[in-house]
Amino acid sequence: MNHLRARIYLSGLFLVMLAGLIYGFGWGDFWKDGSALMDNPWGVVSLVDVYVGFLLFLGWVWIREDLLLAKLLWAVAILVGGNLFACLYALFALGQSQGKLDQFFLGNRGD
Repeated sequence: MNHLRARIYLSGLFLVMLAGLIYGFGWGDFWKDGSALMDNPWGVVSLVDVYVGFLLFLGWVWIREDLLLAKLLWAVAILVGGNLFACLYALFALGQSQGKLDQFFLGNRGD
């Protein structure tokens, strides 16, 4: 996947996630719906799955970032804001990489 296609792909995922969050917060009741989700075993499994995915993604962030503050800020953003911020991080990483795959995945360690 070339740089432009990757940017379009990640931007599309970001917009889908943004639309989903707008829909959820605009038309849903976070506490009521969240309570119903937690009463359902598959709702709990889905939530565990989502957070395992966040932690997996954060492993990449922690490998890639040099500064502890950056690691912590991205961790909080992703754990609170979900994949919206994961997409944003990937877009930033893509922009910093200048099309170099090792730079994209490893940050400054890819030099």
